[in-house]
Order: sequence, then structure tokens, then C-alpha cells
Amino acid sequence: MVRKATPYGVKLIRGPFLDLPPHEHHAADVGEFKRLTKSLRGRGAHLAADLFSGAGGISLGLEEAGYDVVLGADHYEAAVRTHAHHFAGLSLDWDLADADVVERVAGLIKEARVEIIAGGPPCQPFSKAGRSMIRHRVQLGERDPHDERRDLWRSFLEIVGSARPRAVLMENVPDLALDREMFIFRSIVEELEQDGYSVHTRIVETWRYGVPQMRQRLLVVALRDGVAFEWPADAPTKTTLWNAIGELPEVEGGWRPEGGAEGWADYDGPVTEYQQRMRRGVAGADAHKVFDHITRPVREDDRAAFETMTHKTKYSDLAPEHQRYRNDIFDDKYKRLDENDLSRTITAHIAKDGYWYIHPRQPRTLTVREAARIQSFPDYFRFSGPPSAAFKQIGNAVPPLVAETVGKSIRSALAAGRSMPFNTREISARMATWYRGRGVDDLALPWFRSGSRWVFVASEILLARASRTVTRSFFPAIAALDVPRGSLPADDALAILKNMAEGVGRSTRADQLGELAGQMADAPDALWSPTIDRTALPTIPASIADLAELAVPTTDENGLESEEPILTGKGILRVASRFLGNDVDKRNKLTDGRLAVARLVGIGEESRDAQLGLIELAASVCTIDQPRCSMCPLSDHCAYANDKRDEPTSLF
Repeated sequence: MVRKATPYGVKLIRGPFLDLPPHEHHAADVGEFKRLTKSLRGRGAHLAADLFSGAGGISLGLEEAGYDVVLGADHYEAAVRTHAHHFAGLSLDWDLADADVVERVAGLIKEARVEIIAGGPPCQPFSKAGRSMIRHRVQLGERDPHDERRDLWRSFLEIVGSARPRAVLMENVPDLALDREMFIFRSIVEELEQDGYSVHTRIVETWRYGVPQMRQRLLVVALRDGVAFEWPADAPTKTTLWNAIGELPEVEGGWRPEGGAEGWADYDGPVTEYQQRMRRGVAGADAHKVFDHITRPVREDDRAAFETMTHKTKYSDLAPEHQRYRNDIFDDKYKRLDENDLSRTITAHIAKDGYWYIHPRQPRTLTVREAARIQSFPDYFRFSGPPSAAFKQIGNAVPPLVAETVGKSIRSALAAGRSMPFNTREISARMATWYRGRGVDDLALPWFRSGSRWVFVASEILLARASRTVTRSFFPAIAALDVPRGSLPADDALAILKNMAEGVGRSTRADQLGELAGQMADAPDALWSPTIDRTALPTIPASIADLAELAVPTTDENGLESEEPILTGKGILRVASRFLGNDVDKRNKLTDGRLAVARLVGIGEESRDAQLGLIELAASVCTIDQPRCSMCPLSDHCAYANDKRDEPTSLF
């Protein structure tokens, strides 16, 4: 019999499997949980719950901040076992998409009088129809039907709304907040404010809180009864990769210690401050041991490739004999880490292969312990299951240092008890009311009130950045030459507009409008589609299409309405920057800038008019030079108007 060759090119090494016992104060049932929480409250403890807890990155950070985590919930068995080992109370393998489970968890948390609920619910994409349904429920403050499976972020908010803890810490990937409409993010803020929480949001670069990697996370802090919050200051120094892992002993790829899961590598001791922090809590008997310092075996051809690489080497730079994949597709297939800089983001992908995480000095990929260190898990913190499960738990975790740093600021804010003077819903309503109260003749951009897609697009093409005098004389003619939905602009109307444009030096723009009319002849419905079809109408720039969908929403035959994109043009970021007293108009426009705009307009019946109001405010009141602050509806809370440019409001 001929033995079939292995496809891996290297001997497979499985395990060891780490079986962790439960924590000494683990609650085996609800009765034990209730007795434990009652005892802790009697001693003055501040209780916490961690939903979608994974292995417990947030839990560990909150405990370092002074909380006692008494409940964790996840739907990944290995992570639940890890959580149960490290934390007291209940660690539940329950499906939080199930309405009955949501109700039960909320009841447990409420009865235990938990002070803070934390978690990072996964957010799956959904259809426009589903988005419309959720928007309707959010605006009306309605809960999801009991018999309907939940989106997990909705489950999280439902538990918060039922249990009403004093504080909420929610974590997610920045992409949650950066889609075109920022729908989930705005919905989360709206629901929390409806429940009486002040909401504070930030995209955090975790290295600023001492974590030695490039990792951005969206954090949402909500405090009951409108309590104010200040984000923690940056760490005084940046922790590099070598600061974090440089003293760990050298090991070969595929090496396994004697003793299986309880084996260790010999360890000389920490050198840097970060390494000393990672050794806190290690038992005295283990002072010269490091556990889980194991990684995958390395193919000989990969080893040869790794040895030729520096942190600057791209996969396509490798010698042809070292390239096993197409270099035009896999340009970043291999990444050797730079010891003098931050690590790249540790993700759950590290459980599948480690090619993105090649050790800076040794020809192998990172070990479990090195990955845990980079995520700021201390050396005593071990992970249930085989190495692949450990890598997955580490990659999915929130760095404990982030949760600790923010958790301490939450406790300080609750102790101080200062109130926020305003919230997103109030600012949005104020902006929308101001905008609707302006007469058409008072508007710097009257076509935003036209109600016509043709009038809007024609005006944007012909009148953008025109003087007030040109706008006042030209716009009435455009409005009078409106084109009904599905129709085409008449040749004589185009000729009139072209003559007028030539008279004010805008003939090139008139030619652009003529090109648009020609494209409309081939696609007469494209301009009026809820989402303008720019493949059919390429003359319309994306920026104008976005504005048109915001200002003149339409509905198709299936009842689907135009989205409400969050925009950063037309001076909106200038208004946001002045209001907040920061520089979102100059840097991070598509991240921090869009977050700021979303927090000013909210989501709901007022939000579309609120964003249009910001655009009009930028054009007529909050101008680049000599802003008319006395005319601004936001002046009483505006940092610029109150000369507080260096004192950004904590709301954002």
C-alpha cells in the first residue's frame, strides 16, 4: 500500500489541548449566582457584566479598573471555558440572538444590580428593507417582536434598556460607524439617548492606551442620567513590539515543551516596564516559567524565505524560489514585524496561519504567548483548548489595557456625577427647526429646499461656489425650468440656462449640464432612482449624487427610500470642528469627522433636515471668514463661539 503524501510540506503538530478548571467562585447555577452577587454587593463591590465576552479581554480590563465581573456570555465554547476559569459568577454559552435568552440575561443582570454592562456585539450587514424596518422601530422607540431572532447589537441594547445599568461600554470595529449612512452607529446612539443615557463615542487607536499594536476600535460609553464623561489621556510613551516580547526565550517553530499543556519554556525575567506588567499575577513558583510559548512548525522553504526578509520586505520582493503564491494577488502574504514599531493588528486570522506575524528576529511566526502579550493579556492568563483556539480567542479579544483605561475613566465620571448640558437628539432637533424656519429667500443654497432632483443637480452644477448675487439672479430661472420625474430637459430650456451661464462666466458648467441631458435621454429614470445610477449618469460627480439623495429623497416602486448619507463636504466639518473645539476638519475627516457629523444630526424624523441645516449654516452663518455666531442656533454650546477652542466637549 502506498501512503498518500501530506499536502502540507511539514509535519503536522497538534495540541496540546489546555483544559482549564472553573474559577473558585464560579456559579454553577442561577441560585449560586444570586448568592454571590448579594455577597459582593454587601462588601461594596461594583459589579460588571460582559456580553459577547469571548475569552474576557474587557472583563479583565474592568477588573483591573476596580469592577467585579460576575457574568459573561458568548456562543463560542472554548472562549466560555476560558472566561469561566478566570472570572467568578456565571459564564454562559447562550445564544443572544434568541429573544427568550435576551429576556433571561436582562433579568439576571437587573436583579444582580450590575453597575456596568460591557460588550462587543457582532454587527452583520442587512438589507435595505431590514434597515428601513429597524429605522422605523428606533424612531418610535419600539422593541423587536418577541418571536423574531435578534441582530446581536439589538440584543445588546435591549438588555441595556431592560437592566438600566449606570454605565455601558460598547466596543466594535470602526467599520460599524463608517458605512455610507452610518446607520447602526446612529441607531445605537439614538436608542441609548432615548433610554436616558449620555453617549460618548470615539475611534481609539489602542497604542495610545499602551497596547503595542496598530489596532483601531470604535468605543461607545453611555452613562445613565446624562452624566458627563471625559476620555482618558494618552499613555506617556508608545510601547514597541520589542518592548512587549523581546525578553521571551527563543523557540523553534513547532517546538512543544515536555509536560504537554502544563509544560513551559525557561524564563529569565522581565526587562521593560511593559514586560514587568505582563508578569504581574504570575505565581511565585512560576517566576522562571513562561507558558503557551508555542507556535506552528515552519516549512523549510518558508524558513528560507523568512530568513531573507526584513520588516520592509514585500512578498513580491522575495526570490522566485520562495514564492508559493501569486505575487500580484498576495503582495502582503508574508509580513515580518518591525521590532522597533507597533505590531500589525492581531486578528482571528492568526488562528488559520501566521504569515502576517513573522517574528522580527527568529524564522517563525508568533507564539500564543507573544500574540497574547501584544494584545496586553498578562502571562498568567491562559486560554482553553488547542493552540488554534487560543489564537482565535486572542485575535477576537478587546485588549484588556483599553478596557482598563476606559473603565477607570467611567468610574471617575460616575463618581463626579457632572451632567451633560445637551445631547445629540437636542442638537439635531434644534438644527432641523432652525433650517425649516428659514425662508427660501434667506437661504444661501435655496436649491436644497427645491424638492426637485433636476433643479437640485442643475443648480449644484451651475451655481456651486457662486456669489450670493449670482445665485439670487440665476436660481429662479433654474427652478422655473424644472423637469418632472422621468422626463427630459427641453432643448430651449437648456439653451436659456447656457446663455445665462455664459453671462456669469460659467459656460463650462453649462456644457456639463448638456452632457447630463444627453445621458438622461438614454436612461430617463436614472436621476430619480433612490440611489442615483452614476454608471448611467457619469457626468454627476459622487459628491453631487450624495447631496441630491440627502436633499431630495425619492422612493421606488417597492417603497424603498433614498438613504441618508453622512457627508463631510459643503463646510459641514468646519461647523463640527468649531462646535466641538477640535480639528476634525483637518485630519481624520472620514473617521472622526464623520463621527462628529453623525453625532450632530442623529437619526430620526429630524436628522435629514438637521444635516441640511448644517450645510446651510456653513454657507450662510458659520462661514470661513467672520462667522456670525450671534445668529447660530448652536452658539450657546459652541466651543468656538464661547472661545473654548482648546476645551473640546466630552460628548464626542
